[in-house]
Amino acid sequence: MIIHEMTKQEVRQMLERASIGRLACASNNQPYVVPLRFVYNRVYLYSFTTLGQKIEWMRENPKVCVEFDEIDGTNEWKSVVVTGRFEELTNSPEHAGERNSAHELLSRSAEWWQPGYVKTVIREQERPLEPVYFRISIVETSGHKTVKA
Repeated sequence: MIIHEMTKQEVRQMLERASIGRLACASNNQPYVVPLRFVYNRVYLYSFTTLGQKIEWMRENPKVCVEFDEIDGTNEWKSVVVTGRFEELTNSPEHAGERNSAHELLSRSAEWWQPGYVKTVIREQERPLEPVYFRISIVETSGHKTVKA
């Protein structure tokens, strides 16, 4: 097995296929990673979730990255990392068009609202289901894949 860098076209194609990615954010030098559904649209990744630690941390520090992978076996995989900036799409009139676009893009997939909008109980406390739409403005992408030797 040899690991090769993916071309920009291969990275873009993988982002177009991807649905669940691992969002990484950080606060006070502490990283946090969580799986979320994303939709790729040229220069943004769009997503939807509820209020919680990740939103609090991204509001504080908008620098994030998202990892996507396709694994067919231990020696057959592709991995793409997107670095970017968190941008919340609030309920304000200035974000109405972007929120509608995000909703339209996300709702093209069945069960698009999962895992971001499901009942969540943490430490015996049910989290309120307050929807938060956001996008990641893509700064850079990179990808690697295995190739049989």
